[in-house]
Amino acid sequence: MSRYGKAEARLGVNRLSGNAAADDGAPAQTIHDVLVVGSGAAGLTAALVLAETCRVLVLAKGSLDGGSTNWAQGGIAAVLDEGDTFEDHIRDTMIAGAGLNRRETVEFVVENAPAAIRRLVELGVPFNAAQGALHLTREGGHSHRRIVHVDDATGAAVQKALLDAARAHSNITLLPGRTCIDLITGRHEAARYSGSGRVWGVYALDEASGKVEAHTASATILATGGAGRVYQFSTAPRGATGDGIAMAWRAGARVSNMEMMQFHPTCLYNLEVKNFLITEAVRGEGGRLVNPRTGKRFMEFYDAERLELAPRDVVARAIDAEIKKFGLDYVHLDISHMPADFVREHFPNIYEKLMGLGIDMTTSPIPVVPAQHYTCGGILIDLDGRTDLPGLYAAGECTESGLHGANRLASNSLLECFVFGDAAARDILRRRDSFDAPPEVRAWDESRVTDSDEEVVIKQNWTEIRRFMWNYVGIVRTNKRLERAAHRIQMLSGEVNDYYGHFRVTTDLIELRNLLQSAELIVRSARARHESRGLHYTLDYPQTDAVARDTVLVP
Repeated sequence: MSRYGKAEARLGVNRLSGNAAADDGAPAQTIHDVLVVGSGAAGLTAALVLAETCRVLVLAKGSLDGGSTNWAQGGIAAVLDEGDTFEDHIRDTMIAGAGLNRRETVEFVVENAPAAIRRLVELGVPFNAAQGALHLTREGGHSHRRIVHVDDATGAAVQKALLDAARAHSNITLLPGRTCIDLITGRHEAARYSGSGRVWGVYALDEASGKVEAHTASATILATGGAGRVYQFSTAPRGATGDGIAMAWRAGARVSNMEMMQFHPTCLYNLEVKNFLITEAVRGEGGRLVNPRTGKRFMEFYDAERLELAPRDVVARAIDAEIKKFGLDYVHLDISHMPADFVREHFPNIYEKLMGLGIDMTTSPIPVVPAQHYTCGGILIDLDGRTDLPGLYAAGECTESGLHGANRLASNSLLECFVFGDAAARDILRRRDSFDAPPEVRAWDESRVTDSDEEVVIKQNWTEIRRFMWNYVGIVRTNKRLERAAHRIQMLSGEVNDYYGHFRVTTDLIELRNLLQSAELIVRSARARHESRGLHYTLDYPQTDAVARDTVLVP
C-alpha cells in the first residue's frame, strides 16, 4: 500500500493540512518561477540558462557537489577534430546502443555537443590542451579521438565551474540538504482536490531540522541522477537512489528501458576502498586486460577486433566470464608497459590514489572488477526534456531520452546533461507566458505518525535489496533469477510501505522507498524483454530480435 493509501496517511489527508504554514510559524511553501531538483551538470546547466529571466530554486540532497557529476573521471564526447564527423559520432553511439537509440535524439545531442563544450570553456573549465587546441583522448566504442577532459577528473572541474557561476547569479537560490519525497500535483492543491497530473513542485525534507517543506514553481525540472545504489557494487555516489525516477513514476509519468543498467568494466578491487572507478581512458591510452592466473590478455577471445576498446557491455561480460571461468576475485588492468611519465601525466588522480594503496600503476597491474556504473533507462522525455506530466521536465541520468539505447557510449553522459539541461530550460522560457502561477498547496501533516523505534529495519532492507539485485539482476540474467528478485520485491514492498505510513520520514527511509521502487521497475522491464540486447543479457533469450523496441512501463 502506498503512502497515499491507508486513509491517505502521508500526503492525501492526514499528511496535508488546509493551510500553507508550518506548525512553528515558518512558511511551509516557497514559490519560485522554476524549481530544479539536482545540482549536478544537468540541473545547474538548466538553472544558468533560466536565471537570465526567471527566479530559480535549486534543491540538492546532501551537499551541492555530492552527485555523480563530481565523480566523473573521463570526459565529454564532441566532434572537434578535423578527421572526425557528426555521422561518425552518431554511428558509434548507435552501435554501442545496439540499435535501441532514437536516431533523432542522437543527432540532436551530437550536433549540439561542440556548442556545449564552448559554453563550458567560457565558464572557465580548464580542459587539457595540446599544441594550442583541446587535447582529445579516445575511449571504448569511439572511432576517433573526441573526448575533451581535465586530466582524469573532468567532472570535478565541471561541477566547480557550474557551481561558481550559479552562486554568482542573483536569480539562483541554491538550497542543499533537501531530500525530496514526492512531486506536488493537482491532488495537493489547498483549495480543491484535483485529479490533475499537473506538477507544481516537490515536498522535501529539510535534513537538518527534520521538517518537511513544500517548494512550488510553475515548472519543475528533475535532474536527480540514476539508481546505481540499487546494486551492491556501484561506482555511483551514496545518493544515487533513483529518487527522481521513483517520484515521477508515482506521479504518473512513464519510464522506459530500466533494464538497461550499465556495468563499468573496471572498478578498483580493494576490500577497504570501495567504488573507486578506473576510467575508460586507461584502456583508451593502451591499458590491457590480463588474467592474473594465466598472465595473458583475454579480450581477443571475446572481441578480437576491438579488444579492450569494445563497448562497455562487451568488456564487462568478458571480465565477468573470465572471473567465473577461472574462479577469480578480479582481473588485471595493466598499463605499466607505457612510459611512466605518460601514465602519471594522463592519470594523476588515479595514480595518486593507487599509490596511497600501495599500487604503482606505472610498474604493476591494477586489480579490477565490474560494477554498476550508469542508469541508461529512466523517465521518458522528448527533445525538449518534457515528460508526460504538464509542468514536469527532466534531464540527465534520471531520463530515457533515446540517446543511449541499450548501452551508453563512453563520455556521452555529461554531454547529455548539458544538451538536455539547456533544451529543457529553453523550452520553459518559450512557454513561460502560458504557465499558471503555482497554487497554494496543503502543508505536510505529521499528526498521526511517530519517530521510528527500529531504524535497523531500513538498514536491513537496504542491504537485502542491493544484494539480491546484484545476484539476480546483474550482468547476466535468467528468468529464474528475475522471478526470485520479483518475489523478494513483493515481500519487501508491504513491509516498507507499512513502515513509511507509520513513522516520520528520514533521508534513509525516503531513499529506501525509492530504491525499492527503482528495483521493481528494473525487474519488471527485464522480465518484459525477451531477447538479449546491449546491457540486457539473458541466458534464456540469447538472441537479438530483428527489430529494436523500447520497454515502456505505464503507471
